[in-house]
Amino acid sequence: MTFATEMEEGMAGMMSAMHAATATGDPDIDFLAMMIPHHVGAVDMARAVLRYGRDPATRQLAEEIIAGQTIEIEGMRRRLAMLRQPGRGKEFPALGGTRGP
Repeated sequence: MTFATEMEEGMAGMMSAMHAATATGDPDIDFLAMMIPHHVGAVDMARAVLRYGRDPATRQLAEEIIAGQTIEIEGMRRRLAMLRQPGRGKEFPALGGTRGP
């Protein structure tokens, strides 16, 4: 397999998984359901560059992406599971700062 083939397959798999997420009408659930495969795709692409790439800075970035995205994927999966439970996860603490519009 080549790097280009792995990247194409990774992108196709990521897009397929994102589109397979059934819309619920709940923006929080729908966002997480689509972002999880997006992040998994990033990890897959980073692994491909570790197999084929040689530039130390790019390889370091790929390692950082794998580490960071793996943690984020787990957090998103936990939050999604919580939001999907009837009556749970619907109370949200106020956010500090100036996030959002």
